[in-house]
Amino acid sequence: ANGASFFFICIFLHIGRGLYYGSYLYKETWNTGVILLLTLMATAFVGYVLPWGQMSFWGATVITNLFSAIPYIGQTLVEWAW
Repeated sequence: ANGASFFFICIFLHIGRGLYYGSYLYKETWNTGVILLLTLMATAFVGYVLPWGQMSFWGATVITNLFSAIPYIGQTLVEWAW
């Protein structure tokens, strides 16, 4: 858990550095970074849910219910996920 937290701190520092130096102006590079960030977050979520204990179940419930905030298709996504 500490290693994963340190890893994401480094990722967020890297994003902050990119914002400070204006790296977002290079669209292709920035979009690749955003895709990598979303992939890392999905991997971390799956790693958290994988043991499927009590904490994993409720963590999965909370995260998947966040999809219900998406207009029009959110509730359908939540029902599909469960």
